[in-house]
Amino acid sequence: MNPVVAIIGRPNVGKSTLFNTIARRNIAIVHDLAGVTRDRNYTEVTLGSHSFTLIDTGGFDQAGEDDFARQVREQAEFAIEEADLILFLMDGTEGLLHGDHDISRRLQKSGKPVLYVVNKVEGRSLEDGVPDFYRIGAEAIYPISAKHKTGIADLIAEILARIPEGTPPQQAAEEIVCSIIGRPNVGKSSLINRLTGQERFMVSEYAGTTRDPVDTVMRYHDRVIRFIDTAGIRRKSSLGYKLERFCELMALKSISRSALCILMIDACDGVTTYDARLAAQIYERSRACIVAVNKWDLIEKKDKSYEHFIRDVRAKLAFIDFAPVVALSALTGQRVRAILDMILDIGQRYSLRIATADVNRAIQEICAHHPPPGLGRQRTKIYYITQVSTAPPVFKLFTNHPRVFTTAYIKYLERSLRERFKLDCIPLCLQVSGRVKQDRPERTTSRHGKVTRKKGA
Repeated sequence: MNPVVAIIGRPNVGKSTLFNTIARRNIAIVHDLAGVTRDRNYTEVTLGSHSFTLIDTGGFDQAGEDDFARQVREQAEFAIEEADLILFLMDGTEGLLHGDHDISRRLQKSGKPVLYVVNKVEGRSLEDGVPDFYRIGAEAIYPISAKHKTGIADLIAEILARIPEGTPPQQAAEEIVCSIIGRPNVGKSSLINRLTGQERFMVSEYAGTTRDPVDTVMRYHDRVIRFIDTAGIRRKSSLGYKLERFCELMALKSISRSALCILMIDACDGVTTYDARLAAQIYERSRACIVAVNKWDLIEKKDKSYEHFIRDVRAKLAFIDFAPVVALSALTGQRVRAILDMILDIGQRYSLRIATADVNRAIQEICAHHPPPGLGRQRTKIYYITQVSTAPPVFKLFTNHPRVFTTAYIKYLERSLRERFKLDCIPLCLQVSGRVKQDRPERTTSRHGKVTRKKGA
């Protein structure tokens, strides 16, 4: 198991910027507003022969008494317990504050090795203030600018000197990437906590608790599932500032990273316009989908209420009719475990490749039952069909009259292929193309007067 390095510090000292700089990737959201990072954010870092897990945490506020401050503090405490080495980050522009002393005492009680790092040291005047940080009791201070990447090489060298060599992570071939998306406060983080059996994410009754898309990896039936918890996507008119727009962009980017999306809907609200817009994003990116109707325990049960509700969901999300619908409760655990079995099943079918002979036999039988329309007196012929890619399955059909294949008829073929090959829970794309024309041979004459045919370029 790789060693763990955690970044701890007060709010807005540049922890996420340092996290991105060491990881050499823009993973965590960075913003001037304090308190942007709330959950623990993990990434694997490989530098030479060393490999370690890096953790970004929310601002550690010992004095905060509200619910958010308490939960952010708990997330930071979890990171301290996990860590083999702690980077204690302070702000060079603000100097040594009382809050830094509080955190230092907490870290000393943990017994973990600590590197004392002063960030935002940019310019001669700030460099002169670095010695003042020795009052915290540190043997060495590492002045850096995470934004401008100064002092980072020395800090990384010290990190590598303090940790053992790790094994570079190898992504499992069977890993299924699953993003959980939905409007704010529908229970996305609660679902991951319930699935993984740990309080991995902050959960609050206030909307917008999650901001960073955060990965959580778990193993189930010898298969690896990577969950991405995303920020709640709001309607654009309510995005009051740049941070919310960036959260939305990162959440939509997470859909593109995924093979499967779990679209969470609040059972109390039913399917809203914004839920349908999120479903459209999944459809446009051709991702597999499970529609999870959360908070089902809050719905008053009547005769056939489940059937009526599911029918209404399917009617409002008709363009992702391939997606199964599950009513569950992340709070009580009702039907939550069934999600894991569905993920494994859908993940396997999402990457399925079908033999050309089998798909051609199927398309002949399907078209014999409901032939494509002709063009005037000419009969429409289907020459052959082949699968051109997987994840999702994409098929290309060649015909003499591609114009007669209407959207409705293509949908009919897609549904029929999905039923024939048991691909009913995943998207399937059918492309229609005209017959490939071959160049006619060009007549040429050899030096000996013999007429030959030469293929055109």
